[in-house]
Amino acid sequence: MSTPTRVYIARLAGVAVYDPNGDQVGRVRDAVARLRATKRPPEVVGLVAEMPMRRRIFLSINRITSIDADAVVLGSGTLNLRRFEKRPNELLVLQELLDRRVQIDPGGQAGTVVDVAMESTRGEWTLTRVAVREQTGRLTRRGHLHQVEWDRVRGLSGIADTRGTANLLAVLEDMRPADLANALQDLPDARRNEVAAALDDERLADVLSELPEHDQVEILAALDRERAADVLEQMDPDDAADLLGELPPPEQDVLLDLMEPDEADPVRQLLKYTPGTAGSVMTSEPVILPPDATVAEALARVREPQLSPAVAAQVFVARAPMTTPTGRYLGMVHFQRLLREPPADMLGGVVVNDIDPLRPTTPLPEITRRMATYDLVAMPVIDRNNRLVGAVTVDDVLDHLLPPDWRERDGVPSGPAAADDQARDGTDG
Repeated sequence: MSTPTRVYIARLAGVAVYDPNGDQVGRVRDAVARLRATKRPPEVVGLVAEMPMRRRIFLSINRITSIDADAVVLGSGTLNLRRFEKRPNELLVLQELLDRRVQIDPGGQAGTVVDVAMESTRGEWTLTRVAVREQTGRLTRRGHLHQVEWDRVRGLSGIADTRGTANLLAVLEDMRPADLANALQDLPDARRNEVAAALDDERLADVLSELPEHDQVEILAALDRERAADVLEQMDPDDAADLLGELPPPEQDVLLDLMEPDEADPVRQLLKYTPGTAGSVMTSEPVILPPDATVAEALARVREPQLSPAVAAQVFVARAPMTTPTGRYLGMVHFQRLLREPPADMLGGVVVNDIDPLRPTTPLPEITRRMATYDLVAMPVIDRNNRLVGAVTVDDVLDHLLPPDWRERDGVPSGPAAADDQARDGTDG
């Protein structure tokens, strides 16, 4: 195996995994170690890799031909695509050890685990060294970093009393919100809530939008109400309305009252619509401009980084006021049309209005049929007074057409069994 004989596992998090042909199959998310009945350090039996569609699989350490800071390369053979599940005698190194409070012998110096090294000896990989940052009582100084042998650290086994989150967050910080949401589902409930609470409001809002509804509710309930209201303010109004819709009405009212009025008002309005209609799934904050705005102004708006691709794909044109519900709706302009028009031209001259808008009461099957018929990524929603009240985007429709449990980890289908499982069934030597 062309790889260093000692590898620090936290440095592998997020590293790409390649097959023998050089094609990327996923990214490293953790290492799996098997606990032993003796006092010998745990044996590393493989890595956990995350593939597309959020599937996490087990990679036997015997299948890996190269490990370094840039890539993990697999040898020949068929991947076991069965979804990874931790066994009772196994340890997920990053998930369970990072940020754990431990003591270093001799002397019992207290510290926090920041990384764990695995080493290869005679073909066997074991957890041999632990990087522990010494605890200090000073807020302005970081404690000394010790790298000590596994057997000199007390507190690595059993249930941790309390843990911080800084080191685990550092490992997770570069993940997309959907991938981070997936990683949170792998954590025990208490640990998941700790990590979620340590995220800043905007990051947590993005992650909540990618979680199953019951996980959203549990994480929100673990926050104090003021913090929960702050996070809801950072969510898109339609996502916030979906989450609040899972709560009892009295709790909805408490959180809405704690939100800033201009953030709470569109959410209150969305909660009034019947589930399964355009009003219940639309966003109330599409890109809206007046007819005398220029093409250049419209292109500047759709370039704003906080807009999702579906929302930024078109500009809706309406009379003032420009917030929903607007003045009279005039039509929309797709960004591709904007790219073909002179920058100084007015939107009123390029607006398209030959497709009938949706009504708030339009049911989801009808929305899907019309969006598919006209190859649209978004459709306007207008009220009886022809005012724009929102827009339904293709991602809104997909979220509600997929099975309710599509975000659940347990909903991922299993692949065929393969020889990789045998690497996890060895006996203690």
